[in-house]
Amino acid sequence: MRTETNQQVIPAPVHERDQIAEHVREILRLLGEDTTRDGLVDTPLRVAKMYEEMLGGMRMDPESVLSATFDETAQGPVIVSDITFYSLCEHHMVPFFGKAHVAYLPSQTIVGISKIARLVDVFARRLQVQERMTEQIVDTIDRVLKPHGVMALIDAEHTCMCARGIRKPGSRTITVATRGEYQHNADLRREFLQMIGRG
Repeated sequence: MRTETNQQVIPAPVHERDQIAEHVREILRLLGEDTTRDGLVDTPLRVAKMYEEMLGGMRMDPESVLSATFDETAQGPVIVSDITFYSLCEHHMVPFFGKAHVAYLPSQTIVGISKIARLVDVFARRLQVQERMTEQIVDTIDRVLKPHGVMALIDAEHTCMCARGIRKPGSRTITVATRGEYQHNADLRREFLQMIGRG
């Protein structure tokens, strides 16, 4: 049997977008910019719209993304790999981006594979740290689908390390989270890593 509920997305009110734009304009002024010059006149509103898009996951319920489920089982893991994502680091509000790889061992319920990618997107489109995002993905799948096990690996590049501070472009950060059988079975973890090309 298939169950489904509507995914709840709450758009940002227009007055909030206007307020953000005003604050961006003030930041530009404090940095010494002329906010009336051609290149910057529309920048505050563009930045406000960008934040609304990049942080849209803050207004979404991640569990609703997994609400369309099917009463099916599978003998092996379901793996969705190379899910491209972009997020904003909450420490400097600059992007980090990369690939997420997610696997789960179904018990009695499966979900459309695109929904795994959507779940990654919901958590990526928030002010984030990579460690928390990895845990949130596996926790949500574990809670909603109740699989035998779930595992996620995220490989990302952080512009706060590349463009400022220590300035080490090309450096990667890898985080892993596991639940259930993936937490206790090293062979399953090894299989997952081999299947995503990291064996």
